[in-house]
Amino acid sequence: MKREKISELTTNRLSVYLRCLNELNAAGIKTISSQELAEQFNLNSAQIRKDLGYFGEFGVRGTGYFIDDLREHLIKILGLDKPHRVGIVGAGRLGAALANYHGLEKSNFAVVALFDNDRAKIGERVGASKIPVHDVRKIARVVRDESIDVAVIAVPARAAQAVADRMVHAGMRGILNFAHRKLFVPPQVALRNVNLAVELESLSFSIKALNLRPGRKARR
Repeated sequence: MKREKISELTTNRLSVYLRCLNELNAAGIKTISSQELAEQFNLNSAQIRKDLGYFGEFGVRGTGYFIDDLREHLIKILGLDKPHRVGIVGAGRLGAALANYHGLEKSNFAVVALFDNDRAKIGERVGASKIPVHDVRKIARVVRDESIDVAVIAVPARAAQAVADRMVHAGMRGILNFAHRKLFVPPQVALRNVNLAVELESLSFSIKALNLRPGRKARR
């Protein structure tokens, strides 16, 4: 791998490429060129080659990419060759919905615990997998006992930093934050933020840009 800082946008695209390759593999396709991959999934062939080039040479001239081999490389690059055990803090509607999302299993993630401070929820089991809801005060013990390495924060913004601090203290390696506030974690902890409002505002901008393209009149 090249000694360059890999952007979050690049790693996001690698995840997209992996999903495309999974579809091709399921269809029994063995090889594909970057151009064919781009055309089939509405991607950019030059961007595909550039992104993969950060991590090595994977294509064969005249043949393209061997789908099964490239899938294995991307799985290792994304760290998905080893299972990740997830703890969700916040057993409200969002936390419960995330715990019930079965698509995580395909990416080698397993939700093994939820946490909450609501006495009425503690002790419940959520979803088809009957994931237990623990007292948030027991985060350190449950993280240790369940070997949790990824935390999802789905609590109100005012409580998010305190939850992040607890998770960091418990030895968390990665945190996915759904709370609408900036969190501070030490450099050895990976942090990703998911802000639905920001994503929708970005989508709104894209819709407006489409409306302003040549040949279209902006609405008044």
